[in-house]
Amino acid sequence: MQLTLLEAGSRVGGIFQTQERDGFLLEHGPDSFISEKPAALELARRLDLEPHLIETNENYRRSFVVKHGRLLPVPEGFHLMAPSRLWPFVKSNIFSWRGKARMSLDLVLPRRLRNGSVGDADDETLAHFVRRRLGQEALERMAQPMVGGIYTADPEQLSLRATMPRFLEMEREHRSLIRALRKQNSRQDSGVGQGTSGARYSLFLSFDRGMQLLTDKLAQRISNFTSEISAQTSISVNAPVESLALEPEEGETPRWKVRTSRGETLIADAVCLALPAYRSARLLRDVDAQLASELDGIPYASSATINFAYKRENIPHPLDGFGFVVPFIEKRAIMACTFSSVKFPGRAPQGHALLRAFVGGALQPQLLNLSRDDLLATVRADLRELLGIEQAPLFAEVSKWERSMPQYHVGHLERVMRVEQRLASLPTLALAGNAYRGLGVPDCISSGEAAADLLAADLRG
Repeated sequence: MQLTLLEAGSRVGGIFQTQERDGFLLEHGPDSFISEKPAALELARRLDLEPHLIETNENYRRSFVVKHGRLLPVPEGFHLMAPSRLWPFVKSNIFSWRGKARMSLDLVLPRRLRNGSVGDADDETLAHFVRRRLGQEALERMAQPMVGGIYTADPEQLSLRATMPRFLEMEREHRSLIRALRKQNSRQDSGVGQGTSGARYSLFLSFDRGMQLLTDKLAQRISNFTSEISAQTSISVNAPVESLALEPEEGETPRWKVRTSRGETLIADAVCLALPAYRSARLLRDVDAQLASELDGIPYASSATINFAYKRENIPHPLDGFGFVVPFIEKRAIMACTFSSVKFPGRAPQGHALLRAFVGGALQPQLLNLSRDDLLATVRADLRELLGIEQAPLFAEVSKWERSMPQYHVGHLERVMRVEQRLASLPTLALAGNAYRGLGVPDCISSGEAAADLLAADLRG
């Protein structure tokens, strides 16, 4: 057996990009993964990377939300859109008293009657759900910026069932989100979900040398892994695929003809496309037009990450948290900013700080059209007003990610089911990646492993 990995870029790992510069450790892509979904943690253990795993700083497990130019702490026990602890919520200045009263109605509002089927009619947008249960202010001041930081999405389009089905389950089982979260909070150990704000930061993990360590170790392990399965494996970088065709062979299962931009032609018994959906659509247009159309219908958003290196003395803010999110109604360029050197150890030299800002997304795509200098000036103006930073950074690194974040709009899961139905007629083809059933690192790993298992079973069959 021969396994060939064709990589369009100059290195494997995609958006997993860690850079060391002047004693700083910069993440251009994801900076962590969540252990609640086990796939990433299990892979790290199989790769003998467990000694390199690090947790978030236990002294500053909280985040902030911007309101009228001020950073206000997310109330302890607040989960994305609703509180699990009432007194911190009551004391918070993020919401007006009118907004708090409207959110409290969740305790008495009836649950939405659902038809019990899996279909578009039973789905709703995140915005509609939050308005219905908690009101407009909860959406604008908390749910939109929190979810925007995760999905870079427009809540008016985002499918709740495809992204956060647990909130639908809470309504169905407990009627009230607040009641469900309070019950959940009372069951958790004191170290998980309590004494923190926003996300459950104790569940977030990274590596001491950055997230790229994971993909580098995977590439290194290939030769050892292939000896275990009696296969020859090769990796070709700078080898984007130009065309894909299914070639019938008399009396045999059709095989795939793969052509690369370097003029190479490979014949394969099975193919896995771990690509953005729109790129897979282009390759499959002549193979299955209906499948390609479904894949092309998955929208994408673009975003940029900007790492800023500073001397700690040049940042007036105490940086006593992991970062902040910015509601869209604040009308700023930044949608979120992580205090990277506070969140994880080893990200900046002693006496220095590393910040990572996020811009763009579905709500502000025009920012990606700015030049590097204009983008830096715009973001620095926000940092000056929000954190009091007047000094120029020691350096700044900009990474633009064009059409990198699939948008799970209402009807997304039905589209994925139609894609899977079309794939059933092409048993030696598999799709993997963040476009289908999860955006996070563990989701992508699970997707890749499922695709590999599927193709292995088909080939054995």
